[in-house]
Amino acid sequence: MAEVKIYTQAGYDALVEELNYLKNVRRVEIKAEVAKARSYGDLSENSEYDEAKNEEAKIEMRIHELEEMLSVARVQDESEIDHTKVSVGSVVEVENVETKIKKTYHIVGSYETDPLAGKISDQSAIGGALMGASKGEKIDVELPNGKTVHLTVLDVRRAAV
Repeated sequence: MAEVKIYTQAGYDALVEELNYLKNVRRVEIKAEVAKARSYGDLSENSEYDEAKNEEAKIEMRIHELEEMLSVARVQDESEIDHTKVSVGSVVEVENVETKIKKTYHIVGSYETDPLAGKISDQSAIGGALMGASKGEKIDVELPNGKTVHLTVLDVRRAAV
């Protein structure tokens, strides 16, 4: 059996929304595109047909992937959370001890990451090291490049819903 993956409610909802869109909208659209391309005649030299069939395969693969992800998904139950410690769904403000640079991270499930938006996975080097930490705690993070970063947790709070 596959490993259970923890999601925020927003992350889980986004997966369900994407799956519903692909199944109920894109499947219908791509079937129409395939039928239209098929009507152009000889399929052996029909690039529109080949392109539509490739797109159909991509959509079906993504649907299967989303269904697999949702089958092992668990939404983080807010009532189970100690809001003083970092967990999935926490927003954490940290300061690099050496550089004094402050950063804010939103800890999310591994399929919800968006580093440009400050969303890092609980499985990433920094996210994993922060899990369970409390305000005021000092954390040493070994990065994939072998360097170690020393962080101080300045604040832990829940993400706004």
